[in-house]
This record gives sequence, structure tokens and C-alpha cells, in this order.
Amino acid sequence: MRRTLLFLLLLCGCSGPKLPYLGENARILAFGDSLTQGVGAGEGRDYPAMLSALCECEVINAGISGETSAQGLARIADVLDQTQPDLLLLLEGGNDVLRGLDKSQLKANLEGMILAARTRQVPVLLLAVPDKSLLLSPMPLYEELADQYGLPLLDDTVSDLLSAAGMKSDGVHFNNQGYQALAEAVFANLQASGAF
Repeated sequence: MRRTLLFLLLLCGCSGPKLPYLGENARILAFGDSLTQGVGAGEGRDYPAMLSALCECEVINAGISGETSAQGLARIADVLDQTQPDLLLLLEGGNDVLRGLDKSQLKANLEGMILAARTRQVPVLLLAVPDKSLLLSPMPLYEELADQYGLPLLDDTVSDLLSAAGMKSDGVHFNNQGYQALAEAVFANLQASGAF
């Protein structure tokens, strides 16, 4: 496990945008759709639950299966106000892609979510989702937003895990191993960014 985390940490690199140090008393909000909710995972095996065990802090699972970015944008302010997190993990957009919704609107919705967090002084870690194509690769709009707002970005992880049959419970969701790998990659990124 320690060797896997070290490898993931090296993959994340150490020169990207930094996050404030959080430590074990932190409250993290994991916000998104079914990949955050944990569809396909066993009880307590969603990535926020496994991340909580890794960072030894509170990770709130605010994932809603089937949610589009427009729906996420409509609810994020209330969720941020209710939970008052120290960090937002934003994994949203997969349903927009699956439904063929407009990518410029997806980008605008994600930007609105980032700004909702910013106005509340909540730092953001952005997680990219892949475009619908033969070779799954993250949509460039995630990197564009990360660059624009100076956010740490988990760019390839979701795409890579969705490309690995052994990590999936179906065509678009992870199994226990996939969610564990996602949690480890998120934690490694948080460590590389200075949060832990």
C-alpha cells in the first residue's frame, strides 16, 4: 500500500499548484455524480469513504447518481454552506458526456462551481473525466480550468481506471478496487499539493 501511494505521488508530480495544509481535523467535501456516490461499490467502499481512512479526516460524500453539471451547479452553493468544508473535491461532468450535452456549457457549469467554492474561500481539487471516444482521455477543458484558476488537477486517473476492465463494475462505474485506486490517487495528489 505504501509503495503504491509513493508511486502515485511521483506520478502526480510535486510542482503543481499548492493547497493549504489540512491535517486530520479537516472536513473535505467530495462533490459529484455516481462516481462520487460510489455506484458499483460495496457498502463503505466508495472513494470518499476510503479517502477518509487514508487521510484520517472527515470526507463528506455529496455524490448524486445521474447528476449533470447543470444540476450540480444548482445545488453546490447550498451544500457548501451546509457542510462548510476545508476543501472541495470536484468530480463532475460524466453524465454531460454520456448524454452528449454541450461541452462549453459543461465548462461554464464547472467554472460556476469553482467560483462558488472560491467565494467561500474553499480550495478546490479538480478531477477530470474522459471524453466519449475509443481511447478514453480527459477532456482538455479540465486542464484549461485548472490552469485558469491555479487548481491542482487529477487529470488522467479517472480515464485510466475506466480503461481498465478489472477496475470497473460496469461500463461507466468502478468496482471496489477502482474506487480504492481513485482514493489513493486523490490522497497522493493532496499530499503532493501540501494538504497532508
